[in-house]
Amino acid sequence: MTRLYLVTPRDIDLATFPALLEATLAAGDVASLLVALDAGSDMTRRRIAEILAPIAQARGVALLVRNDTRAAGRAGADGVHVDTGIADLAAALDTFHPDGIVGCGGIATRHEAMEVGETRADYLFLGDLDRAEEPTPLPRALDLAEWWVPLFEPPVVVMGGNDLASLDEVVATGAEFVALRDAVWNHGEGPAAAVAAVERRLAELAAPAATKP
Repeated sequence: MTRLYLVTPRDIDLATFPALLEATLAAGDVASLLVALDAGSDMTRRRIAEILAPIAQARGVALLVRNDTRAAGRAGADGVHVDTGIADLAAALDTFHPDGIVGCGGIATRHEAMEVGETRADYLFLGDLDRAEEPTPLPRALDLAEWWVPLFEPPVVVMGGNDLASLDEVVATGAEFVALRDAVWNHGEGPAAAVAAVERRLAELAAPAATKP
């Protein structure tokens, strides 16, 4: 069954977000939380990760930090997400493996995917965290996932759209994880309701496969 890989909002207010996150993670199954901010100093990222890590980890959610191995290490995060190239990925693997998680994004082609697959990366992230979200996932990400999943072992995370209906398209690729950001944090009924809805829909999509002989 596909699981939720939750991405933080682009900007976080530490006066209000920790309580919001706690309620959101309590609402359903979340595999991982990626701290991915649009801006801010190294110290800001580290401070945010330090505050969010125990909240996530208390729920069994792995906390990852985007492109900042120092902040991830000092905050006690579970790992790091790298989308700045193979050299940075190799450095992160040397730092965090074998105990921590290292995932890789910034993958646009089959060749790049195979390059990452030949490393010890724990997952491939297909989608663009910097792109303004649309209701549906990037077609390129869906195409790469459909090609990758039947052929290779490392799991994939596919970035969904800002509409929860995009879950169906991601699950259809066979991806192990669906990444959501705006679809959760900007949900009309609040992020906790969004996570609960995601869990219900993922279970519904998994049910037909589970009942096949």
